[in-house]
Amino acid sequence: MPDLPEFLDPHAWMNHVFSAKSAQTGGVVRRRVRDVERIVGRELFRQELWRRGFRAIENNGHFVIFCNRAPLYRLGSELSKVRYPARKRSFEGSLYPSECCS
Repeated sequence: MPDLPEFLDPHAWMNHVFSAKSAQTGGVVRRRVRDVERIVGRELFRQELWRRGFRAIENNGHFVIFCNRAPLYRLGSELSKVRYPARKRSFEGSLYPSECCS
């Protein structure tokens, strides 16, 4: 990798990403995959997500970073045919509501 300008130092770049107002308030941040790979690398990025307790998904050349520890639920056309029972309030963590309900 060629020498990057100081403002593109991997740790400084990640601090900048995660200091965004949206990240600070538990929101969502989006970054291009090619930028993450070029500046930070996937492994260091993955380690920083894990350290912070955040998760990310990759879609169409972007990482969507969820800057919180709340559970994720996937919605989509393949799930529209499946009916899940109502979730109990004590539900914690599973991606599939049916796993928590009796």
